[in-house]
Amino acid sequence: MAAPRIVVGRDEESGLGPDEDSPTSKKPAGARLDAMRSPLNRWEMAAALSVFLIFSTGLFCIFLTMPEAEYDKILRFPRTISDLRVLKDNLAVYARDYQAKFMLGYCATYIFMQTFMIPGTIFMSLLAGALFGVVRGVLLVVFTATAGASSCYFLSKLIGRPLANWLWPEKLRFFQSEIAKRRDKLLNYMLFLRITPTLPNTFINVASPIVDIPFHVFFLATLVGLIPTSYITVRAGLALGDLKSVRDLYDFKTLVVLFLIGFVSIAPTILKKKRTYE
Repeated sequence: MAAPRIVVGRDEESGLGPDEDSPTSKKPAGARLDAMRSPLNRWEMAAALSVFLIFSTGLFCIFLTMPEAEYDKILRFPRTISDLRVLKDNLAVYARDYQAKFMLGYCATYIFMQTFMIPGTIFMSLLAGALFGVVRGVLLVVFTATAGASSCYFLSKLIGRPLANWLWPEKLRFFQSEIAKRRDKLLNYMLFLRITPTLPNTFINVASPIVDIPFHVFFLATLVGLIPTSYITVRAGLALGDLKSVRDLYDFKTLVVLFLIGFVSIAPTILKKKRTYE
């Protein structure tokens, strides 16, 4: 199951190397312009911008309805663990006094980031643990992450194919071939991908509708498969003072546990193949 990691390496190697990107390269100017050109046509670009504006307007309206506060302190997006600690301190009283409205703003922000592949949702998950504890934090993160992934799935169904072919051509072909081989146990395979860090969640969200993964399989695998990693991240949010960087979340022991859980999810497929061969 480590093959997807090899694909990532192949993607990096198939990108512009030193020779291809150098000023002395013999690559035609037209080819370089084609590589820089947006993969979306006018109608796809218009659809993407329309969806983005609708989501942005909705998010803005939600923040307008929230009680007044020192917005310069709470409307900041953390980029480091230190930033997150400061934000948590500023948000603690606000989240306690206006819990329902804060949760609405939190969910809307998380779903927005997931839908448009904006990095940094791991900080949002840590924040949920720091503010709401393990049980409510995990429920909140799993709900918002599943909703955001589902929203990204449908957006990709609308405009994702040219974008995915542009960003991850090799990885997408490999993923399509793997899905084709596992149609009979697709849910188990998707659970494995969600539980383990074999493939990035962003890629799975965008590529799933392109390779014809049914939404009910995608939704169920996302809902269940994100629970272990959400628990790890949310629990780490309880001890932000001890956390030095995001890399500390997934040490060797944690990765081993995730892969063990992932292998349990694909055990029925392995056993079925073994019985077939016998």
